[in-house]
Amino acid sequence: MGKKKLVLDTNILISALGWEGKPRDIFKKVLNKEYELILSHKQMIEIKRVMDYPKFNFTYEQKSRFLTILVEAAILVKTSDRLNVIYEDPDDNIILESAVDNGADYLITGDDHLLKLKQYKNVKILTASQFFEEQQEL
Repeated sequence: MGKKKLVLDTNILISALGWEGKPRDIFKKVLNKEYELILSHKQMIEIKRVMDYPKFNFTYEQKSRFLTILVEAAILVKTSDRLNVIYEDPDDNIILESAVDNGADYLITGDDHLLKLKQYKNVKILTASQFFEEQQEL
């Protein structure tokens, strides 16, 4: 059995860039090749947009380096535009599509719209803390 495949929601990736904590710990495990990261082209566009929010105050160098690391660490994929599961926030469907279309084992998020699903098809949907708890149990 190969490495577990993860989709990290944009909020997890932004947290990994900006702060210490479980999202960064998960991202470090991806960089150490303990897990495979699946990232769609559409999510990359979203990440670029969110990193520019003034409230984050990321420098150009931080953003540029993070995007370079993401491109090197992730398996970049296209999504199908076919899921319409999250009605409250349709942009969340992009994240779910990446996970479902590419056989992800986990979708890790802080988004309540996604978390309330708990699982969709074969993809477990967890917070970063829940993911670590589950990994310790295995």
